[in-house]
Amino acid sequence: MFRRLLLVCCSLLASCSRSAQPEALVIESRSLADNPLGDHTQRRVAVFSPESAKRGSALPMVIYLPGWGSSSENFLAPGGGAAFTQLVEELAKSGLALRIAVVDGRSRFGGSQFVNSAATGRYADFVADEIAGLLEKDYPAPSRWIAGHSSGAYGALRLAMDRPEVFSAVVALSPDSDFDVTHKPLVQQPDVQRLTAAQVAAAQAPRGQHRLPGGLGELVLGLCANYCPSAPGRFDWLYDAEHRWRADVWQRWLDADPLTLVRRKADAFAPTQAVYLDGAEFDEFGANIGARKMFEVLRERKSPVTFYESPGHHGDRIAERFGRGLRWVFGSKAAR
Repeated sequence: MFRRLLLVCCSLLASCSRSAQPEALVIESRSLADNPLGDHTQRRVAVFSPESAKRGSALPMVIYLPGWGSSSENFLAPGGGAAFTQLVEELAKSGLALRIAVVDGRSRFGGSQFVNSAATGRYADFVADEIAGLLEKDYPAPSRWIAGHSSGAYGALRLAMDRPEVFSAVVALSPDSDFDVTHKPLVQQPDVQRLTAAQVAAAQAPRGQHRLPGGLGELVLGLCANYCPSAPGRFDWLYDAEHRWRADVWQRWLDADPLTLVRRKADAFAPTQAVYLDGAEFDEFGANIGARKMFEVLRERKSPVTFYESPGHHGDRIAERFGRGLRWVFGSKAAR
């Protein structure tokens, strides 16, 4: 009797283990081919489906962009996808069956902000053209949404603005925005300001010859590469050779700020796009401030938009917050 019970328990555990693993799709990217940093072009996409869903069944597809330094590989690691596996199952049981696809948008510096940049590569095209097309072959979708957290939420907002024909809704959790609040305190830290011209040049050297400074300086170098490209593999730095602030380069950062874009462009989002904005109450970087400001602008324009200030800090309760955003989008007729 005990042996039989043990066999049943092992079988159940094995079944749970299998269902907890997302499917890994491999893509050899054309968009990232010959990228100026020499970063790898073969990437994996982690696809989460409800256990009850058949492979060819048509379900809404949500492409999720992780925060800086994270990627689909974190979700494909043993146990790394547990929260999203649980999320898609809970949503399916509540009547919202969908799929979530997590992508890899890392660059030499840790992140790409999922934009096209001459300094790093065509990451916006990689997501909107290649990954979206790859998923459509095996997972037909009546609608496609874009989502992300932190720098991934920045990318989600930019892709939703630039590719409304691809993404009918966006869920942005603690997005990088309102750069005077979220980014300026970071880029003016002494460790960043002290980087020498030689260190900045070494970070831009060809693959195999480059050297990165690590820490906050490396993050800011990567953001500059995404916001301020000057030539293939090259970008403008925020400080001159004497470590003096360059207001013209900072203005280019502000020009890439989602809050700036929403304020400048009355048609930043299509009238039919649903926009879910989230910011943590005690966000260490103040990302909730920019999200609320974007909400206030879009609300005045009668856009299908909402804002939720979640409890906790910047990286807390991501799956829970994500699920709340997906439920709101599903209830919005604009996202259909």
